[in-house]
Amino acid sequence: MVADYDFHLFDLDGTLVDAEWSYTRGVFDRVGDRLGRPFSDREAYVLWHGLGGPRGDTLRELGVDPDAFWPAFHAEEDPIARAEATYLHDDAARLLDSVDDAGGPTGLVTHCQQFLAEPVLDRLDLDGRFDAVVCCTDETGWKPDPAPIELAMADLGVDPRTDRGYYAGDGESDVGAAWNAGLDAVHVERVGHEDRGRCVLGDRRVSRLDELVGPT
Repeated sequence: MVADYDFHLFDLDGTLVDAEWSYTRGVFDRVGDRLGRPFSDREAYVLWHGLGGPRGDTLRELGVDPDAFWPAFHAEEDPIARAEATYLHDDAARLLDSVDDAGGPTGLVTHCQQFLAEPVLDRLDLDGRFDAVVCCTDETGWKPDPAPIELAMADLGVDPRTDRGYYAGDGESDVGAAWNAGLDAVHVERVGHEDRGRCVLGDRRVSRLDELVGPT
């Protein structure tokens, strides 16, 4: 499939990489201490993976103010510890190798903040694999807003009206961002439909990214 495209865009967390559970659990323990409100394993799991849809909505459903949660969350994230706890999925490594062989510019568009993403990319030797990296902010917009993807495409020098591209991610917001930006949407289901509680649509739906290697 990847050989059929002119350019390639990816989400990071949950798509190419994931963090060990012990790191995630520790972060939520410390955030809970800051907020005076502990998080169960299930709540931490759902929020970390975005299983309930937009995390702001999930937090409000849990009775947690997103404006209080996010500063506490980012204050408790340790870039070095996060990088050391993060691993590259083997199927993602195989896909990235195939993308290198296929050619065409490659970009990363992630909600992971720059101070966290850069050490992860460096430790996993991924920083040279992407021609553009966009970390979403209030200024760039947040998926499913297409603006971050459009920014990455501008950096890559591609136009979806004349160049064929796709965006691969693990969340509903990734699919929405791809479609809103005029790209094909690839959804990789790493946790399973039953655990997610819903089925996420996409132009391609896979359980492993290396399913995208080869003919469509």
